[in-house]
Amino acid sequence: MKTLHEWHGRLIVFTDLDGTLLDHATYSHAAAAPALHALSQLGVPLILASSKTAPEMLPLHAALGLGDTPIIVENGAARVTPGDTLGAHGDYDRLRTILSELPQDLRAPYRGFGDMTDAQVAQITGLNPEGAGLARQRSFTEPGLWSGSDAGQRAFLAALEARGVTARSGGRFLTLSFGGTKAGQMQGIMGDLGRDIAIALGDAPNDIEMIETATRGVIIRNDHGKGIAPLSGEAEGRILRTTLPGPEGWNAAILGLLDQPALMQGHD
Repeated sequence: MKTLHEWHGRLIVFTDLDGTLLDHATYSHAAAAPALHALSQLGVPLILASSKTAPEMLPLHAALGLGDTPIIVENGAARVTPGDTLGAHGDYDRLRTILSELPQDLRAPYRGFGDMTDAQVAQITGLNPEGAGLARQRSFTEPGLWSGSDAGQRAFLAALEARGVTARSGGRFLTLSFGGTKAGQMQGIMGDLGRDIAIALGDAPNDIEMIETATRGVIIRNDHGKGIAPLSGEAEGRILRTTLPGPEGWNAAILGLLDQPALMQGHD
């Protein structure tokens, strides 16, 4: 059996942000400091994976001292490395055009970030005005709020699907895109970095594929949104669920798994 330290050399961690590594209300990661320090000391790459934009995520990436590790942006629509130059907003503009072409009765209940001002985005997210402005600098996807009926949403999503647009439900928003998932980006990054043991943490339905793909998945307790329904991997112990929310739960889960040799089972 290889030593625990050798297994850490094959480990990589992927994490959602809002409600997971970041507190739902304050956006602070302070409660996760011990686990963040432990990962850094072990040289375990930490990959941020969020529905947030690159301009939103890169300052946090720098503050956490994550070097040149990539980030997964806009709900898995793309992978960005610090220093990359993002191309034109073709995907986002195309999404907005498709929305504008929908029948008004289908379109009206959906209010995307492109329909809001910075101040309105700040109000519904709790971000400061500068942060809200960064959240509206989108390249690939459109998050928004649905105010209509369930039947209306099904019709709305069907009309979008016919035009090549998919939708994912996160902790707060219904996010539209032309595809790409956190799980798909995760597998590519693992190959690029030569890491074959993964922990993935998240708190919302758009994190499920990432959590299920990982060697060990962690569902962070969510007191503010839909959360994640029971997954099959929980029964077999491959997916864990925290009792604490947000960064407190994140911290406890990471520290527990780093000290748990069972993490390595099946990777000898």
